[in-house]
Amino acid sequence: MNLNGKPQVMVVDDDLSMCNFLRTFLNERGYQAVTLGSAEEAVKRYHAERPAAVILDVVMPGEMDGLAALAAFKKIDRDVPVIVLSGQGRTTTVVQAMKLGASDFVSKPFDETELEVPLTNALRQHQLSREVASLREQLQSHSKYKMLFGHSEQMAEVQDLIERVADTDVTVLVRGESGTGKELVARALYASSLRRDKPFVKVNCAALPTELLESELFGFERGAFTGAIQHKPGKFEFANHGTMFLDEIGDMSFPLQAKLLQVLQDGEFSRLGGKHDVHVDVRVIAATNKDLEQAVAEGQFREDLFFRLNVVSINMPPLRERREEIPLLCDYFLKKYSVQYNKPYTELSHDTMSLFMDYDWPGNVRELENLIKRTVVLGTEAPIKKEISHSIAMAAHRMLHQPVIHPAAVVSHPSAARLPQAPVMPAGAAAVAAHAGPLTPTEIAAAAAEAGNYSLKDISRTAAREAERELIFKMLQQTRWNRKETAEILGISYKALLYKIKENGLDKAS
Repeated sequence: MNLNGKPQVMVVDDDLSMCNFLRTFLNERGYQAVTLGSAEEAVKRYHAERPAAVILDVVMPGEMDGLAALAAFKKIDRDVPVIVLSGQGRTTTVVQAMKLGASDFVSKPFDETELEVPLTNALRQHQLSREVASLREQLQSHSKYKMLFGHSEQMAEVQDLIERVADTDVTVLVRGESGTGKELVARALYASSLRRDKPFVKVNCAALPTELLESELFGFERGAFTGAIQHKPGKFEFANHGTMFLDEIGDMSFPLQAKLLQVLQDGEFSRLGGKHDVHVDVRVIAATNKDLEQAVAEGQFREDLFFRLNVVSINMPPLRERREEIPLLCDYFLKKYSVQYNKPYTELSHDTMSLFMDYDWPGNVRELENLIKRTVVLGTEAPIKKEISHSIAMAAHRMLHQPVIHPAAVVSHPSAARLPQAPVMPAGAAAVAAHAGPLTPTEIAAAAAEAGNYSLKDISRTAAREAERELIFKMLQQTRWNRKETAEILGISYKALLYKIKENGLDKAS
């Protein structure tokens, strides 16, 4: 208990002079002292006082000695720190006190430092234990799935869709970049489904070669191949009456897709080397970070399987498109790992949070979680601040040192008639727009200075946007608008290229 903001320490000693000394000692150090002369009285008063710590003499007259009082305190509150005092210093007494849960042992006589250090450590540890317990209660009071989905408009749509299809057996395809939380969606669907008391089985289709993946999913019979010395059931059999989560479904080989299609259509399959079909009742949830439509168009993914999987599609937006959730996610992960690693909970500084809000998070929520975990374990924000600052600076450097061609310059471009106008630039860009022709970073800076209201961040973004747009347009021309080849040259996914073409208005140029 804290009185007037001061931690209360109960002193139990039959020596009146020791009680007076300890009262003065504690008051001078900002504690509120409660002194009692008998173990029986201390145990009776403990319920009402609930002190933050106890200083207890083990040798006292009466029916209850100090060790009995220690046991009684720990029975009431096993987390309360108890520092044991004794003038005898017997090893057996020390060992017995420690077995009963004493935080430390101080032999009489002692100087102030000998008591001050263990008392400070005991109170700090007790406070940390209380904070961890409080955080654990907070975490348990929330559904972890609901908490991680946040409160953005995009994620509200995801939650709504999950709630509407969870209690059905419909096949669901979860789509999104790596690290956005696709598995979390699958587990949320499972947790809210009628199959939640049945198995949830996960298989990563990208983690195994085709032959091993087939035996992992469907099992094999004895003698099916060299080394198959006994029958082995597959994951679909383990998931019978439950849910199967097929992660990275886009990496499944074309031949194996046909066998999966049979399971989705008929609920049956044959093991490797098997002569009879196996019947299962499994709800399938699949996830991918690939453009399956493009894979179908290129003959790398079966169209009939795609239609079977894509009955309901849930799209997970990247973290950079729902930045308003970053503070909520940070708080959740800080509490989670403070509890897990028994570390003090501390909110992120304003500077770190500002960096987080400016960062583009290529690794999405998974990257954020790992950074928070590192912060909690190390007890400092310095390493992640340095890492994020460096990433942001490098991105800005790359933007500013690319040749930039402003839309006004396209009049001299041989394909100007085909190049549509770029999206409207941010307010304050009028001075930059006044310059025709390719602009160097120095010219952009000079134009911005003339305007007087154009921030460095806006300059970087404008330069990057125009450079990116021009580069994409040139590559599309060189490849005769072969989008797949252009994406490979630029080192981005086909889906990302389509998005950038549309974002920059280049879809009107083809």
